[in-house]
Amino acid sequence: MKPRITLITLGVDDLERAVRFYRDGLGFKTLGIVGTEFEYGAVAFFDLQAGLKLALWPRRSIVRDTGIPLGSTSSTEFTIGHNVSSRVEVDAVMEQATRAGAVVVKPAHETFWGGYAGYFQDPDGHLWEVAWNPQWVVQE
Repeated sequence: MKPRITLITLGVDDLERAVRFYRDGLGFKTLGIVGTEFEYGAVAFFDLQAGLKLALWPRRSIVRDTGIPLGSTSSTEFTIGHNVSSRVEVDAVMEQATRAGAVVVKPAHETFWGGYAGYFQDPDGHLWEVAWNPQWVVQE
C-alpha cells in the first residue's frame, strides 16, 4: 500500500455544531453540509491542503456504514497535528481555537524535544496539537 491519505473523517455528535466550529471558528473553507437527501448521508468536507480533506460525519452514520457498534469515545486514540512556522503562530492558533469554543487541555509551552506546542479539543473531544518544530520547514 502506498501512503496516500486523502481524507480524514471525524465522527461527530452534532454535525451543525461541528461545522460551525471548523468553518466559523477556525476559518476552514467548506461548501457546508451536503448529502442530506440520503439517510445517514449528511456530511461536511473541508479542504485542508493539496490532496487532503477533512470530513465531519455523524457517529451514527459511521456506525450504520461500518456495522461496528457505537462505543465510548476517547480523545487519546489519535491526535491531529497542525504544524506552524513560529511560537507566535502557535499562540495565535491556540487563541483562535479558544475563541471558537475549543477546550485547551494543555496550553502552549516549551516541549522536551525543543519545540513549542499546545493541545486543544474540538466540541466532540477530538484532540489537536498545534506545534512549532524548529527542525521542520512548514510549507505554506
